[in-house]
Amino acid sequence: MTSAGPSDAPDDTGLLAPGWAGSPAASATADTAYLQALLDAEAALTRAQAALELAPAGAAAAVTEAARAGHFDVRSLARRARGGGNPVIPLVADLTKAVGEEYGPCVHRGATSQDIMDTATMLVAVRTLDPVLADLGRTERALARLAAAHRDSVLPGRTLTQHAVPTTFGLKAAGWRSLVLDARDRITAVRDSLPAQLGGAAGTAAAFTAYGARDPRALTAAFARELGLRAPLLPWHTLRTPIADLAGCLAFTAGALGKVAADVLVLGRTEIAEVAEGSGGGSSAMPHKANPVRSTLIAAAARRAPLLAATLYGAQAAEDERPAGAWHAEWEALRDLLRLVGGAARDAAELAEGLRVDTGAMREHLALTHGLIVSERLSAELAPVLGRARARELLTQLAGRICAEGRSLRELLAERPELSDLDLDELTDPARYTGSAGVLTDRALERR
Repeated sequence: MTSAGPSDAPDDTGLLAPGWAGSPAASATADTAYLQALLDAEAALTRAQAALELAPAGAAAAVTEAARAGHFDVRSLARRARGGGNPVIPLVADLTKAVGEEYGPCVHRGATSQDIMDTATMLVAVRTLDPVLADLGRTERALARLAAAHRDSVLPGRTLTQHAVPTTFGLKAAGWRSLVLDARDRITAVRDSLPAQLGGAAGTAAAFTAYGARDPRALTAAFARELGLRAPLLPWHTLRTPIADLAGCLAFTAGALGKVAADVLVLGRTEIAEVAEGSGGGSSAMPHKANPVRSTLIAAAARRAPLLAATLYGAQAAEDERPAGAWHAEWEALRDLLRLVGGAARDAAELAEGLRVDTGAMREHLALTHGLIVSERLSAELAPVLGRARARELLTQLAGRICAEGRSLRELLAERPELSDLDLDELTDPARYTGSAGVLTDRALERR
């Protein structure tokens, strides 16, 4: 059996990217998908011009018919893109030839490469964000179920890696869901604002006027309408707000999902085991392992996303009316970011829907500090009886004895005659000291 050579290898397989391989984002951002978006932009431009009687009606039909990705050699386009620095230049040549002699001159009329490339990028973004939003919807619904089911399931709250005070798993899951909803809202707002691009060579729309457009704004509006994008107030060749907005919402989403993954990775450790992924991954060397693969892949995406977003933010400082390098630096970074977040959203949905919660382990862990997890409460309750300073001194002393003797705080407090009137069972029960966790969970779940 022989191995495939470089020219035979398939594109965009995601061999080194299990986080997004096989996800809706993988297909929505593939080379062929990007090619189709470029073609969609070209066809929409001709249709918009035909609608305003700036091109023959037959041209609109001919370009639309020819603008199918399967008619073009994406690898040839990629190689030839080196000649002009972007794939639009060879694509326009190929599309013009495919349309034919009669209507070929109507292809790309008045536009510049960046018009088509930016517009296609917006289309790819929209087509990727739609399934991301669907997966975020699955995630928040699963987390809502977990929060409701575990509204009163008590576990140790942890700060700076140590037990702090009791909390509930319901509140933790409600917090995760709140982040997911924040991500949903940000992505939705950005998706709905993404604009078409149409400014011509230097953003003046001069060529469209030369071809007969009396009001280029009408052409831009018709172009955007054909594609389901927003009509921009100005050409944004070097006004990169749409790209910055995408960078921000995508990086935030990766971080929000990364928070969920980080918590699951900690709570799922063998020695903690308060939660577990529904179906862990195996190990090539250790048969007993059930690795938290979904959380691991989300965590990886959360670590990469900020650096990709930084590249996109850095590209905002673009000189002149069209930049050399800044615009080009966006393409791969944005596609990688869309893929990472698309894969992370898919994994988050699977993680949330399959997450297993062990309330027994949570209860056991509440007792690890032999009652000290409620020391904050006791400080407040003992202050009126002993005085604030004496109460703190006593609890500090008893904490030392607990560590040395292995006895419980309840037991040691019972030896103090001055505390005989207190209900020590109630005061030292971690389940009785969760504050407003239940109310906060209910409030969080009211958000839709």
